[in-house]
Amino acid sequence: LRTWFFTRDGIVRAVDGVSFAVAPGETLAVVGESGCGKSVTALSILRLIPSPPGRIVGGAIRFAGRDLLGLGEAAMRRVRGNEISMIFQEPMTSLNPVLTIGRQIAETLTLHQGLDRAAALDRAADMLRRVHIPEVRRRLGEYPHQLSGGMRQRVMIAIALACGPKLLFADEPTTALDVTVQAQILDLLQQQQRERFMAMVLVTHDLGVVAGRTDDIAVMYAGRIVERAPTRSLFEHTRMPYTQALLRAIPRLDHDSHTRLLAIGGRPPDLVDPPPGCRFAPRCDRVRDRCREDEPPLGADSDPGHQFACWYPVGAPS
Repeated sequence: LRTWFFTRDGIVRAVDGVSFAVAPGETLAVVGESGCGKSVTALSILRLIPSPPGRIVGGAIRFAGRDLLGLGEAAMRRVRGNEISMIFQEPMTSLNPVLTIGRQIAETLTLHQGLDRAAALDRAADMLRRVHIPEVRRRLGEYPHQLSGGMRQRVMIAIALACGPKLLFADEPTTALDVTVQAQILDLLQQQQRERFMAMVLVTHDLGVVAGRTDDIAVMYAGRIVERAPTRSLFEHTRMPYTQALLRAIPRLDHDSHTRLLAIGGRPPDLVDPPPGCRFAPRCDRVRDRCREDEPPLGADSDPGHQFACWYPVGAPS
């Protein structure tokens, strides 16, 4: 998949050759720094890229035997929210501030399921119970500003799951929440996924969030996937120096003493004019001349299903 933005400064290759698959009942994590293309990938699959300036210029988006890029807008509207749903970042800005919680959940059910107002509100109340919101009848009549951040995120989950989608994108679903509420939200998503046998793509910058909660991880950098592996394999046998740098930046509670977090030096490349060779080379501590000249392909490792794009991977002789 390739999604580019055509700007006055040039072409921003935000998603530049990304491929992955996720099966029913599985969870794929897409991980990387801000600006690496994670959210643009998710929005591309739902065909929500603003045009202009954005445009999907290559690839295919295959879902349940159909190429979504070949659907008309009316057909695509029937897919969004019904078969594929998304939990967006920042629920306070994603929820409509002038509509009640009940109306926002019921709207989805009325549009896609054809329910009347009373039936839709009954289903909305049931969805709020499923996401563990108390006093559901009172909450249905409240507005987003009357709820806490954790409650608003649960409402977003209720809206996304209301129509029983086959695929759910969770885009940074725990951003700006404290760690206790983060764990509750992630547990809730796992529970709902198991009940519905739903495929889920968890988009996050935090590898600590996905440990033990996903089947596979795809690490993105500068618009491309640079490492992809089953979750356990990626944590135990990290191959890409960028993935290793992300892991080093995670706070660890099992150390005997406090240690300074290791930040990744430099900054991500300009996607209008990316450097030749490996795009991580200017920030990599294993860089060699070949890295600056030749772009490494996403190749297979000896571990089943483990791929990485690096000439001098972690664990190999320097």
